[in-house]
Amino acid sequence: MSIHDKTVPASTKEEKREISLQRAFVLKNKIKNYMQQKNLILTGFDLSENFQTKKSLILKYFKASENDWQDWHWQVAHRIDNINALKALINFPQEIYDEIKRIENTFRWAISPYYLCLIDEHNPLDPIKMQSIPTILEAAHSGIKDPMAEEYTSPAPCITRRYPDRLIINVTNQCAMYCRHCQRRRNIGETDNQAATDDIKAALDYIRANPEIRDVLITGGDALLLNDNMIDWILTELDSIPHVEIKRLGTRTLVTMPQRITDDLCTILKKHTPIYLNTQFNHPHEITPSSKKAADKLVAAGVILGNQSVLLKGINDDPNIIKKLNQELLKIRIRPYYLFHAKAVEGTLHFVTSIDKGLEIMKYLRGYTSGLAIPSYIVNAPNGYGKIPLLPQYIMNKKDGKLHLRTWEDRIIEYET
Repeated sequence: MSIHDKTVPASTKEEKREISLQRAFVLKNKIKNYMQQKNLILTGFDLSENFQTKKSLILKYFKASENDWQDWHWQVAHRIDNINALKALINFPQEIYDEIKRIENTFRWAISPYYLCLIDEHNPLDPIKMQSIPTILEAAHSGIKDPMAEEYTSPAPCITRRYPDRLIINVTNQCAMYCRHCQRRRNIGETDNQAATDDIKAALDYIRANPEIRDVLITGGDALLLNDNMIDWILTELDSIPHVEIKRLGTRTLVTMPQRITDDLCTILKKHTPIYLNTQFNHPHEITPSSKKAADKLVAAGVILGNQSVLLKGINDDPNIIKKLNQELLKIRIRPYYLFHAKAVEGTLHFVTSIDKGLEIMKYLRGYTSGLAIPSYIVNAPNGYGKIPLLPQYIMNKKDGKLHLRTWEDRIIEYET
Protein backbone atom coordinates (compact mmCIF):
# COMPACT_ATOMS: atom_id res chain seq x y z
CA MET A 1 0.00 0.00 0.00
CA SER A 2 1.40 3.42 -0.92
CA ILE A 3 1.43 6.30 1.50
CA HIS A 4 -1.29 8.02 -0.55
CA ASP A 5 -3.63 5.07 0.05
CA LYS A 6 -3.63 5.60 3.81
CA THR A 7 -7.08 6.56 5.06
CA VAL A 8 -6.17 7.08 8.73
CA PRO A 9 -3.94 10.12 9.32
CA ALA A 10 -0.79 9.68 11.36
CA SER A 11 -1.24 10.78 14.95
CA THR A 12 2.30 11.36 16.16
CA LYS A 13 5.26 13.37 14.97
CA GLU A 14 7.31 10.19 14.64
CA GLU A 15 4.68 8.54 12.43
CA LYS A 16 4.51 11.61 10.20
CA ARG A 17 8.28 11.64 9.89
CA GLU A 18 8.30 7.94 8.97
CA ILE A 19 5.70 8.55 6.25
CA SER A 20 7.82 11.46 4.97
CA LEU A 21 10.92 9.28 4.85
CA GLN A 22 9.06 6.59 2.94
CA ARG A 23 7.89 9.16 0.43
CA ALA A 24 11.37 10.61 0.05
CA PHE A 25 12.70 7.11 -0.63
CA VAL A 26 10.10 6.61 -3.38
CA LEU A 27 11.01 9.95 -4.97
CA LYS A 28 14.73 9.21 -4.79
CA ASN A 29 14.20 5.94 -6.66
CA LYS A 30 12.16 7.66 -9.35
CA ILE A 31 15.13 9.81 -10.35
CA LYS A 32 17.78 7.13 -9.95
CA ASN A 33 17.96 6.38 -13.68
CA TYR A 34 18.53 10.02 -14.58
CA MET A 35 21.16 10.44 -11.87
CA GLN A 36 23.05 7.52 -13.42
CA GLN A 37 22.82 9.01 -16.92
CA LYS A 38 23.24 12.70 -16.08
CA ASN A 39 27.03 12.81 -15.91
CA LEU A 40 27.35 10.81 -19.13
CA ILE A 41 25.59 13.59 -21.06
CA LEU A 42 28.37 16.11 -21.56
CA THR A 43 28.03 19.85 -22.05
CA GLY A 44 30.31 22.19 -23.96
CA PHE A 45 32.02 22.97 -20.66
CA ASP A 46 33.18 19.35 -20.52
CA LEU A 47 34.52 19.45 -24.09
CA SER A 48 36.67 22.58 -23.83
CA GLU A 49 39.97 20.75 -24.48
CA ASN A 50 38.74 19.48 -27.86
CA PHE A 51 37.38 22.95 -28.61
CA GLN A 52 40.71 24.65 -27.93
CA THR A 53 42.60 22.15 -30.12
CA LYS A 54 40.32 22.85 -33.08
CA LYS A 55 40.37 26.57 -32.44
CA SER A 56 44.18 26.62 -32.65
CA LEU A 57 44.05 24.71 -35.94
CA ILE A 58 41.51 27.12 -37.42
CA LEU A 59 43.47 30.20 -36.35
CA LYS A 60 46.60 28.75 -37.92
CA TYR A 61 44.77 27.87 -41.14
CA PHE A 62 43.37 31.38 -41.55
CA LYS A 63 46.53 33.07 -40.18
CA ALA A 64 44.31 34.78 -37.63
CA SER A 65 44.72 36.12 -34.10
CA GLU A 66 42.69 35.85 -30.89
CA ASN A 67 41.33 39.34 -31.62
CA ASP A 68 40.11 38.08 -34.99
CA TRP A 69 38.42 35.13 -33.31
CA GLN A 70 36.47 37.39 -30.95
CA ASP A 71 35.27 39.59 -33.85
CA TRP A 72 31.91 38.40 -35.13
CA HIS A 73 32.53 40.02 -38.50
CA TRP A 74 35.61 37.80 -38.85
CA GLN A 75 33.55 34.75 -37.86
CA VAL A 76 30.99 35.50 -40.60
CA ALA A 77 33.63 36.29 -43.23
CA HIS A 78 35.46 33.03 -42.49
CA ARG A 79 32.53 30.63 -42.37
CA ILE A 80 33.61 27.24 -43.69
CA ASP A 81 31.51 26.72 -46.81
CA ASN A 82 33.63 24.61 -49.15
CA ILE A 83 34.95 21.06 -49.02
CA ASN A 84 38.64 21.97 -49.34
CA ALA A 85 38.56 24.19 -46.25
CA LEU A 86 36.55 21.59 -44.33
CA LYS A 87 39.06 18.87 -45.24
CA ALA A 88 41.91 21.01 -43.98
CA LEU A 89 40.22 21.58 -40.64
CA ILE A 90 38.48 18.34 -39.76
CA ASN A 91 39.20 14.69 -40.43
CA PHE A 92 36.01 13.11 -41.74
CA PRO A 93 35.87 9.86 -43.72
CA GLN A 94 35.92 10.53 -47.47
CA GLU A 95 32.30 9.44 -47.92
CA ILE A 96 31.13 12.43 -45.86
CA TYR A 97 32.86 14.85 -48.23
CA ASP A 98 31.35 12.93 -51.15
CA GLU A 99 27.88 13.35 -49.68
CA ILE A 100 28.43 17.08 -49.15
CA LYS A 101 29.46 17.43 -52.79
CA ARG A 102 26.22 15.75 -53.92
CA ILE A 103 24.06 18.01 -51.75
CA GLU A 104 25.71 21.44 -51.81
CA ASN A 105 24.34 22.46 -55.21
CA THR A 106 20.81 21.91 -53.90
CA PHE A 107 21.06 23.11 -50.31
CA ARG A 108 23.60 25.69 -49.21
CA TRP A 109 25.80 24.99 -46.21
CA ALA A 110 28.13 27.10 -44.07
CA ILE A 111 29.52 26.73 -40.54
CA SER A 112 31.04 29.42 -38.36
CA PRO A 113 34.60 28.68 -37.16
CA TYR A 114 33.26 28.73 -33.60
CA TYR A 115 30.58 26.08 -34.23
CA LEU A 116 33.00 23.89 -36.16
CA CYS A 117 35.09 23.64 -32.98
CA LEU A 118 32.22 21.86 -31.25
CA ILE A 119 32.21 18.91 -33.69
CA ASP A 120 33.57 15.53 -32.62
CA GLU A 121 34.61 14.01 -35.95
CA HIS A 122 35.23 10.64 -34.29
CA ASN A 123 31.55 10.24 -33.40
CA PRO A 124 29.45 9.41 -36.49
CA LEU A 125 26.33 10.45 -34.56
CA ASP A 126 27.79 13.65 -33.16
CA PRO A 127 24.84 16.02 -32.56
CA ILE A 128 26.81 19.08 -33.70
CA LYS A 129 27.91 17.42 -36.96
CA MET A 130 24.37 16.25 -37.66
CA GLN A 131 23.04 19.81 -37.34
CA SER A 132 25.72 21.42 -39.51
CA ILE A 133 27.15 18.98 -42.09
CA PRO A 134 25.02 17.98 -45.12
CA THR A 135 24.29 14.30 -45.67
CA ILE A 136 22.85 12.28 -48.53
CA LEU A 137 19.59 12.01 -46.55
CA GLU A 138 18.84 15.57 -47.68
CA ALA A 139 18.54 14.30 -51.25
CA ALA A 140 15.14 12.77 -50.47
CA HIS A 141 12.49 14.59 -52.48
CA SER A 142 9.83 14.35 -49.79
CA GLY A 143 8.79 17.29 -47.67
CA ILE A 144 7.42 20.76 -48.38
CA LYS A 145 9.35 23.91 -49.20
CA ASP A 146 7.08 26.15 -47.11
CA PRO A 147 5.08 23.97 -44.68
CA MET A 148 3.66 26.99 -42.82
CA ALA A 149 2.56 28.76 -46.01
CA GLU A 150 4.40 31.93 -45.04
CA GLU A 151 3.92 33.34 -48.54
CA TYR A 152 0.17 33.35 -47.86
CA THR A 153 0.45 35.01 -44.43
CA SER A 154 2.39 38.08 -45.57
CA PRO A 155 0.04 41.09 -45.79
CA ALA A 156 3.00 43.48 -46.26
CA PRO A 157 6.67 43.22 -47.26
CA CYS A 158 8.80 41.27 -44.73
CA ILE A 159 5.72 40.53 -42.59
CA THR A 160 4.46 37.14 -41.45
CA ARG A 161 1.19 37.35 -39.52
CA ARG A 162 -0.52 34.31 -38.02
CA TYR A 163 -2.12 35.77 -34.88
CA PRO A 164 -4.40 38.69 -33.95
CA ASP A 165 -1.97 40.71 -31.80
CA ARG A 166 1.55 39.86 -33.00
CA LEU A 167 3.61 39.37 -36.11
CA ILE A 168 7.07 38.73 -37.52
CA ILE A 169 9.40 41.02 -39.46
CA ASN A 170 11.78 38.91 -41.57
CA VAL A 171 14.84 41.15 -41.95
CA THR A 172 17.53 38.91 -43.52
CA ASN A 173 18.21 35.46 -44.92
CA GLN A 174 21.68 35.38 -43.37
CA CYS A 175 22.80 33.14 -40.49
CA ALA A 176 26.11 32.38 -38.84
CA MET A 177 25.54 28.69 -39.67
CA TYR A 178 22.96 27.08 -41.95
CA CYS A 179 21.26 24.42 -39.86
CA ARG A 180 20.44 21.23 -41.73
CA HIS A 181 16.94 21.20 -40.21
CA CYS A 182 16.18 24.84 -41.11
CA GLN A 183 12.48 25.63 -41.63
CA ARG A 184 13.28 28.51 -44.03
CA ARG A 185 15.99 26.89 -46.12
CA ARG A 186 14.03 27.91 -49.22
CA ASN A 187 15.08 31.51 -48.45
CA ILE A 188 18.81 30.91 -48.05
CA GLY A 189 19.74 31.08 -51.74
CA GLU A 190 23.29 31.41 -52.96
CA THR A 191 23.99 34.79 -51.37
CA ASP A 192 23.30 36.61 -48.12
CA ASN A 193 20.63 39.25 -48.49
CA GLN A 194 19.35 41.79 -46.01
CA ALA A 195 15.78 42.97 -46.54
CA ALA A 196 15.62 46.24 -48.47
CA THR A 197 15.24 49.28 -46.22
CA ASP A 198 12.12 50.33 -48.13
CA ASP A 199 10.57 46.92 -47.44
CA ILE A 200 11.34 47.20 -43.72
CA LYS A 201 9.80 50.71 -43.75
CA ALA A 202 6.69 49.22 -45.37
CA ALA A 203 6.55 46.58 -42.65
CA LEU A 204 6.81 49.28 -39.98
CA ASP A 205 4.05 51.26 -41.69
CA TYR A 206 1.83 48.17 -41.62
CA ILE A 207 2.41 47.85 -37.86
CA ARG A 208 1.59 51.54 -37.34
CA ALA A 209 -1.66 51.12 -39.25
CA ASN A 210 -2.81 48.13 -37.16
CA PRO A 211 -3.18 49.15 -33.49
CA GLU A 212 -3.94 45.61 -32.33
CA ILE A 213 -0.29 44.64 -32.94
CA ARG A 214 1.37 44.78 -29.53
CA ASP A 215 4.22 42.24 -29.97
CA VAL A 216 6.76 42.23 -32.81
CA LEU A 217 9.34 39.50 -33.49
CA ILE A 218 12.38 40.46 -35.57
CA THR A 219 13.89 37.39 -37.20
CA GLY A 220 15.07 35.99 -40.53
CA GLY A 221 17.44 34.22 -41.02
CA ASP A 222 19.02 35.56 -37.89
CA ALA A 223 18.05 39.00 -36.62
CA LEU A 224 21.48 39.63 -35.10
CA LEU A 225 23.24 39.25 -38.45
CA LEU A 226 22.08 42.80 -39.09
CA ASN A 227 24.60 45.46 -38.13
CA ASP A 228 24.19 47.44 -34.92
CA ASN A 229 22.93 50.60 -36.62
CA MET A 230 20.15 48.75 -38.45
CA ILE A 231 19.06 46.94 -35.27
CA ASP A 232 19.04 50.24 -33.38
CA TRP A 233 17.00 51.92 -36.12
CA ILE A 234 14.35 49.17 -36.28
CA LEU A 235 13.98 49.08 -32.49
CA THR A 236 13.77 52.88 -32.33
CA GLU A 237 11.01 52.86 -34.94
CA LEU A 238 9.09 50.20 -33.02
CA ASP A 239 9.51 52.18 -29.78
CA SER A 240 7.87 55.14 -31.51
CA ILE A 241 4.69 53.13 -32.17
CA PRO A 242 2.49 53.55 -29.07
CA HIS A 243 0.66 50.22 -29.34
CA VAL A 244 3.85 48.10 -29.64
CA GLU A 245 4.41 46.85 -26.10
CA ILE A 246 7.29 44.41 -26.51
CA LYS A 247 9.96 43.54 -29.07
CA ARG A 248 11.43 40.12 -29.61
CA LEU A 249 14.60 39.02 -31.38
CA GLY A 250 15.03 35.60 -32.98
CA THR A 251 18.68 34.55 -33.10
CA ARG A 252 20.84 31.45 -32.89
CA THR A 253 24.07 33.40 -32.49
CA LEU A 254 24.35 32.48 -28.79
CA VAL A 255 24.76 28.90 -30.06
CA THR A 256 26.60 29.31 -33.34
CA MET A 257 28.54 32.58 -32.94
CA PRO A 258 28.40 34.02 -29.40
CA GLN A 259 30.99 36.63 -30.40
CA ARG A 260 28.05 38.57 -31.86
CA ILE A 261 26.93 39.54 -28.36
CA THR A 262 29.22 42.56 -28.06
CA ASP A 263 29.25 45.33 -25.49
CA ASP A 264 28.08 47.77 -28.18
CA LEU A 265 25.12 45.56 -29.08
CA CYS A 266 24.15 45.21 -25.41
CA THR A 267 24.30 49.00 -25.00
CA ILE A 268 21.83 49.33 -27.88
CA LEU A 269 19.48 46.65 -26.57
CA LYS A 270 19.49 48.21 -23.10
CA LYS A 271 17.94 51.37 -24.61
CA HIS A 272 14.97 49.51 -26.02
CA THR A 273 13.53 47.42 -23.20
CA PRO A 274 11.37 45.45 -22.84
CA ILE A 275 13.18 43.10 -25.22
CA TYR A 276 12.79 39.33 -25.28
CA LEU A 277 15.37 37.22 -27.09
CA ASN A 278 14.65 33.63 -28.11
CA THR A 279 17.50 31.42 -29.20
CA GLN A 280 17.80 27.73 -30.17
CA PHE A 281 19.99 25.37 -28.15
CA ASN A 282 19.22 21.79 -29.20
CA HIS A 283 21.84 19.79 -27.31
CA PRO A 284 23.93 20.20 -24.11
CA HIS A 285 27.13 20.17 -26.20
CA GLU A 286 26.14 23.63 -27.41
CA ILE A 287 26.23 25.13 -23.91
CA THR A 288 29.79 26.43 -23.58
CA PRO A 289 31.72 29.04 -21.58
CA SER A 290 31.32 31.38 -24.57
CA SER A 291 27.55 30.95 -24.76
CA LYS A 292 27.30 31.54 -21.00
CA LYS A 293 29.34 34.74 -21.34
CA ALA A 294 27.00 35.93 -24.10
CA ALA A 295 23.92 35.13 -22.00
CA ASP A 296 25.41 36.93 -18.99
CA LYS A 297 25.97 40.08 -21.04
CA LEU A 298 22.42 40.06 -22.39
CA VAL A 299 20.90 39.52 -18.95
CA ALA A 300 22.98 42.41 -17.59
CA ALA A 301 21.51 44.56 -20.39
CA GLY A 302 17.99 43.71 -19.26
CA VAL A 303 17.21 41.29 -22.09
CA ILE A 304 14.91 38.40 -21.15
CA LEU A 305 16.15 35.10 -22.60
CA GLY A 306 14.18 32.08 -23.77
CA ASN A 307 15.03 28.93 -25.71
CA GLN A 308 13.13 27.26 -28.53
CA SER A 309 14.54 23.79 -29.12
CA VAL A 310 13.60 21.67 -32.09
CA LEU A 311 12.97 17.98 -31.42
CA LEU A 312 15.37 16.23 -33.81
CA LYS A 313 15.65 12.48 -34.40
CA GLY A 314 19.08 11.14 -33.47
CA ILE A 315 20.12 14.44 -31.88
CA ASN A 316 17.93 15.14 -28.86
CA ASP A 317 14.96 12.75 -29.04
CA ASP A 318 15.84 11.32 -25.65
CA PRO A 319 14.18 12.36 -22.38
CA ASN A 320 17.47 12.50 -20.49
CA ILE A 321 19.12 14.73 -23.11
CA ILE A 322 16.21 17.18 -23.16
CA LYS A 323 16.10 17.22 -19.37
CA LYS A 324 19.85 17.86 -19.07
CA LEU A 325 19.67 20.52 -21.80
CA ASN A 326 16.90 22.43 -20.06
CA GLN A 327 18.51 22.22 -16.63
CA GLU A 328 21.81 23.49 -18.05
CA LEU A 329 20.01 26.34 -19.82
CA LEU A 330 18.51 27.48 -16.53
CA LYS A 331 22.02 27.59 -15.07
CA ILE A 332 22.99 30.20 -17.66
CA ARG A 333 19.67 32.05 -17.15
CA ILE A 334 17.92 30.99 -20.35
CA ARG A 335 14.35 29.79 -19.79
CA PRO A 336 13.16 26.79 -21.85
CA TYR A 337 10.17 28.14 -23.79
CA TYR A 338 9.20 25.82 -26.66
CA LEU A 339 10.09 22.32 -27.80
CA PHE A 340 9.09 22.38 -31.46
CA HIS A 341 8.06 19.26 -33.32
CA ALA A 342 10.27 19.30 -36.43
CA LYS A 343 8.47 20.52 -39.52
CA ALA A 344 8.20 18.46 -42.71
CA VAL A 345 10.54 20.76 -44.65
CA GLU A 346 11.96 19.50 -47.94
CA GLY A 347 15.23 17.64 -47.35
CA THR A 348 14.83 17.42 -43.56
CA LEU A 349 12.37 14.57 -42.98
CA HIS A 350 15.12 12.36 -41.54
CA PHE A 351 15.04 14.63 -38.47
CA VAL A 352 11.29 14.28 -37.84
CA THR A 353 10.26 12.13 -34.88
CA SER A 354 6.83 10.76 -34.08
CA ILE A 355 4.54 12.94 -31.98
CA ASP A 356 4.37 10.03 -29.52
CA LYS A 357 8.10 10.50 -28.93
CA GLY A 358 7.55 14.17 -28.09
CA LEU A 359 4.73 13.32 -25.70
CA GLU A 360 6.88 10.66 -24.06
CA ILE A 361 9.58 13.26 -23.40
CA MET A 362 7.06 15.72 -21.96
CA LYS A 363 5.65 13.03 -19.67
CA TYR A 364 9.16 12.30 -18.43
CA LEU A 365 9.76 15.98 -17.62
CA ARG A 366 6.58 16.76 -15.70
CA GLY A 367 7.15 16.06 -12.02
CA TYR A 368 10.71 14.87 -12.64
CA THR A 369 12.16 18.37 -12.91
CA SER A 370 11.12 21.89 -11.96
CA GLY A 371 8.43 23.61 -13.97
CA LEU A 372 10.99 26.20 -15.04
CA ALA A 373 12.76 23.45 -17.00
CA ILE A 374 9.63 22.31 -18.88
CA PRO A 375 8.93 23.92 -22.26
CA SER A 376 5.65 23.75 -24.16
CA TYR A 377 5.66 21.01 -26.80
CA ILE A 378 4.44 22.64 -30.01
CA VAL A 379 3.26 21.40 -33.38
CA ASN A 380 2.91 24.08 -36.04
CA ALA A 381 -0.36 23.75 -37.91
CA PRO A 382 0.01 23.48 -41.69
CA ASN A 383 -0.80 26.48 -43.87
CA GLY A 384 0.10 29.07 -41.25
CA TYR A 385 -2.69 28.41 -38.76
CA GLY A 386 -0.37 28.76 -35.76
CA LYS A 387 1.12 26.79 -32.91
CA ILE A 388 -0.71 23.90 -31.28
CA PRO A 389 0.48 22.91 -27.77
CA LEU A 390 0.42 19.18 -27.07
CA LEU A 391 0.38 17.55 -23.64
CA PRO A 392 0.22 13.99 -22.36
CA GLN A 393 -3.29 13.07 -21.27
CA TYR A 394 -3.87 14.22 -17.68
CA ILE A 395 -7.69 14.55 -17.73
CA MET A 396 -9.04 11.01 -17.92
CA ASN A 397 -12.79 11.73 -17.77
CA LYS A 398 -15.48 13.75 -16.04
CA LYS A 399 -18.36 12.10 -14.19
CA ASP A 400 -20.91 13.28 -11.62
CA GLY A 401 -19.24 16.67 -11.28
CA LYS A 402 -15.82 15.14 -10.63
CA LEU A 403 -12.75 15.04 -12.81
CA HIS A 404 -10.63 11.92 -12.88
CA LEU A 405 -7.07 13.18 -13.25
CA ARG A 406 -3.79 11.38 -13.83
CA THR A 407 -0.82 12.65 -11.83
CA TRP A 408 2.78 12.65 -13.06
CA GLU A 409 3.18 9.32 -11.19
CA ASP A 410 0.22 7.80 -13.09
CA ARG A 411 -2.03 7.88 -10.02
CA ILE A 412 -5.70 8.44 -10.84
CA ILE A 413 -7.35 10.90 -8.47
CA GLU A 414 -10.77 12.44 -8.16
CA TYR A 415 -11.05 16.21 -8.21
CA GLU A 416 -14.30 18.05 -7.61
CA THR A 417 -15.05 20.71 -10.20
